[in-house]
Amino acid sequence: MKSAGLLQQLDMQLEQLARAVEPHANNRTAQARFDIKLFHCHTTRLGDYLLEVRQTMEQLKQSVRDNRMESVAWMAERVVMQMSALQRELATQKMRRSESRPVPVKENLYEKLAEHQDFERRLRAMIIDRESLLAVQETLAQQQQLQREVAALEGRLQRCLQAIKRIEHNIENRERSS
Repeated sequence: MKSAGLLQQLDMQLEQLARAVEPHANNRTAQARFDIKLFHCHTTRLGDYLLEVRQTMEQLKQSVRDNRMESVAWMAERVVMQMSALQRELATQKMRRSESRPVPVKENLYEKLAEHQDFERRLRAMIIDRESLLAVQETLAQQQQLQREVAALEGRLQRCLQAIKRIEHNIENRERSS
């Protein structure tokens, strides 16, 4: 069966990922690394995220056994996205070690604000673009994919807006103390 071969490949990739995560599995980070739409757990240990990928993989296998094809496609995509996110995180471990170093005090908040406002503008444009594409999609799968993209972009937009508020607050504080 085609599904069995694909599941076997995913299992092998998951085991490779598990071996790569193992040395870092219990290391704690300053903050959670992944979006809550991708991972339900919100911890600071990579081992917890690996456990969730394994659970998602088991759900995928169960969906295959139950012959629930819509669920299979969604679960397979989720497993792949979770594994990719963990692989990217592993690739940045050296860079992450330097995160605890103090940030220079004299950062240009106005440049940072302008940069984030540009991010906001681009995210809003991307959302509008995806929503307009959504109206013309013919298949349910295409519509669902675009809805997921819109939801992810909206999450990024919310984080961007929060960052803009923090930067504006920092500018106000700096101007008051000057």
